[in-house]
Amino acid sequence: MRKVEAAAEQTAHVPPEVVWSLLSDVMVYPQWGPWRKAGYRSEGDAAANGKGAVYWLEGSKRYGFRYPVSIEEILDVEPGKRLAYTVLRGIPVRNYRAEVTLTPAPEGTLIRWGASWDRTILGRLVYRSLRNLYPVIVAGLVKAAEAPRG
Repeated sequence: MRKVEAAAEQTAHVPPEVVWSLLSDVMVYPQWGPWRKAGYRSEGDAAANGKGAVYWLEGSKRYGFRYPVSIEEILDVEPGKRLAYTVLRGIPVRNYRAEVTLTPAPEGTLIRWGASWDRTILGRLVYRSLRNLYPVIVAGLVKAAEAPRG
């Protein structure tokens, strides 16, 4: 089956380890992304946020009478460099796989957040939303990474 893809990238003017500290712990996602709550359902192989960890994210925008919740699983982790995950429940797509990569750049860290999933009718509708949401997520991550530390 053909795939749908969405991605965004931006450079943060900080080292990769600063960005990684925000990306590698879902508990801080509500501080920089479009989520109001987050938590872990189960720990990963080597750490709470390692391969196999299952977590949830509650969106900050209400749809109807509820805030949407996404359940996601970490598929692979290269600390400081890459995080791959899939959505188990929460958005109506099949075979969703996302990857966030951090690449050292002369001016800081290039962040790329991209995903692909099956090109179904619902998958195309989700594409309309995520193609606009990914740049917002990456911009929030960059802003948080570049914020002065107290």
